[in-house]
Amino acid sequence: MWRKSSYSGNSGGNCIEIDDSYPGGVPVRDSKVPHGPVLIFGDAAWDSFIRGLVTRPARPAARS
Repeated sequence: MWRKSSYSGNSGGNCIEIDDSYPGGVPVRDSKVPHGPVLIFGDAAWDSFIRGLVTRPARPAARS
């Protein structure tokens, strides 16, 4: 079952959804394009990504 972060508002901004029920990995998709492409991260890669988010302060996005 797909779920969106509890930090995501209902304003339709930049959000991803993940599916916790997929065996052996974590599927990720853009919540604004639910029938679009899905990336599947291995468990170790996903754990590393989450640890990086928790241990590093957020930086503003680069502007072009």
